[in-house]
Amino acid sequence: MTTAPSAPSAPSAGAATSVSPTARQLWGRARGLLLAVAVLALAGLVIAALRSGEQHGLLDPRSADRYGSRATAELLADRGVDTTVATGIAEATEALGPDTTLLVANPDLLSARQQSALRAAASDSGGRTVLLAPGPASLGTLAPDVRAVEPTSVEVLRPGCEAPYARRAGAAELGGITYTASAASVEACYPSGELPTLLRLPSETGDGDTVVLGAPDLLYNHRLDDHGNASLALQLLGSRPHLVWYLPSLDDATATDGGNESFIDLIPSGWRWGAFQLAIAAVLAALWRARRLGPLVPERLPVAVPASEATEGRARLYRRANARERAAEALRSATRTRIAPLAGVPTAQAHRSEALCPAVAARTGDDATQIHGLLFGPAPADDEALVRLADRLDLLERRITPSPRDKDRTP
Repeated sequence: MTTAPSAPSAPSAGAATSVSPTARQLWGRARGLLLAVAVLALAGLVIAALRSGEQHGLLDPRSADRYGSRATAELLADRGVDTTVATGIAEATEALGPDTTLLVANPDLLSARQQSALRAAASDSGGRTVLLAPGPASLGTLAPDVRAVEPTSVEVLRPGCEAPYARRAGAAELGGITYTASAASVEACYPSGELPTLLRLPSETGDGDTVVLGAPDLLYNHRLDDHGNASLALQLLGSRPHLVWYLPSLDDATATDGGNESFIDLIPSGWRWGAFQLAIAAVLAALWRARRLGPLVPERLPVAVPASEATEGRARLYRRANARERAAEALRSATRTRIAPLAGVPTAQAHRSEALCPAVAARTGDDATQIHGLLFGPAPADDEALVRLADRLDLLERRITPSPRDKDRTP
């Protein structure tokens, strides 16, 4: 007597399946990725805090931090020079005049439109323009006669010239960038090596002039009282009763050149580098999560797929990818495997032309060169050629395959 096997019990509602993992399983899968994201976020916050602490209020005459310039503004105020902070090009140009000194904190941040507007206003004002550490990006417009040569370290330099302000100040902390000038009259001071780091170019018309400083370090609060920094700063910035301290800002509507910049150009460089690092982290996390957790385990398919459907599906994929070479090789390889035993060639040598082609030619009576071109030739140039190749291979296989009558005659 036999008993029918009991039906398997249905899984309980609370049991975990492959499509409904438990919270414990979800946590086990995601905790590594969440930990990596948390570490990256914490590192970003720490770096941002450290950088903001070091460079907070950079060259701002209202900032009392180490890298601010409030001490310079206070000394100028004691000598009757009033300081006005401008963050837009319109504010900076409207305040210019023969009794005004314009200080540009970072000229390379200005767009081409801003540089042109600033140059036009400064050249007609009769005042003084002081450019702090300008590079090739701004010198071509703001000081066409000056060329930046190479960066150099900031150190205590001797005047190296006979300019009155340099002789009174003596040694000062300069450097940063060295320059050359092609103007007829120019005062070149504080050389680093053989090239100056401070240039004064008198205006061709009027009493105005342009001063180029290779480094702004002498204006920092924590360096102003070193060597002759304070004396040089007061003489360069206090020659006129009004000082416009221009701090370029991204909030300025003229910070773009008429919409020619792409979206990437409008993103600050720090954000671009941050996004690049996050992209690398995401790729690494994807590779980490996509690793194989063990050997592949075969399992039965839930349905039987007819061979014809699998063949048609692969053919569609080949056609979509224009992979005629791979499709032709698949057809030829299958044909060679099937006809090799019929031509008396071992299956192991079915893909060797020197063994297969002569045997097939002897069996069919065709030229061995034509057989080689058919079975081992180049890839078809288009889809029509691929179809013709398939027809020729099928015909060759039918010719070499023994007919049922030949099989009956076999002893």
